Amino acid sequence: MPDIIPTPNEVAGKVVLVTGAASGIGRSIALLLHSRGAKVIAEDVSSDVEKLSRDGLVPLRADVTEDGAAEAAVALAVEKFGRLDILVNNAGRILYKPLVEMTREDWEWQMNTNVTGAFLHSREAAKVMIPRKSGAIVNIASYASFFAFPGISAYTASKGALAQLTRTQALEVIEHGIRVNAIGVGDVVTNLLNHFMEDGPGFLAEHGKAAPIGRAAKADEIAEIVAFLASDRASFIVGAVVMADGGMSVPVG
Repeated sequence: MPDIIPTPNEVAGKVVLVTGAASGIGRSIALLLHSRGAKVIAEDVSSDVEKLSRDGLVPLRADVTEDGAAEAAVALAVEKFGRLDILVNNAGRILYKPLVEMTREDWEWQMNTNVTGAFLHSREAAKVMIPRKSGAIVNIASYASFFAFPGISAYTASKGALAQLTRTQALEVIEHGIRVNAIGVGDVVTNLLNHFMEDGPGFLAEHGKAAPIGRAAKADEIAEIVAFLASDRASFIVGAVVMADGGMSVPVG
């Protein structure tokens, strides 16, 4: 029988970079992994990320889409903690707008963050992970990676691209001991929608009731899955999109 790895120690001593870490899922991920002994670089465009600062948790205010941001974030992890073991591509944006009303700027606003930012950070992370022959990358995808939702075409396209990016990258780097996986997240009570509606968390909580489980997720529930996928307990999971959507993606006969 293989040794059982205790859950609280699953990421102890690891160095982690989390994007979109100032609030919501990203904040929960950064705090959970830090609480379990990881050293964390918490990156976000919002100044709120600075509130996370504490021993072993270093905030970095940056836009994941900007040239040089990924290189700087990975370099900071190496400078502060000597290496990078885990990357969590969580930064994401969503906009509700019909296709015929969407501008190129609207499209690029979402695609650049949700896909390009993840690509750039994964590329730079892999460069420092490959020589060490180990590492884990976890991408925060969505059940919208696989299902159509009118009004959010750029978001669904970006998350579909992220799912395929996950699979392809996984096959490229597994020979170097690096595992790449994603999470197909359903409705989670966060402030993701606040930039265009008055009560984003309330809307997500209500929308989540449509799931078979009967509710939306809490950000901490998604953070737990990240901790698992980033740990040695998930050592045989490669290129997967693990669905965490309360049953929304389960086919109904």
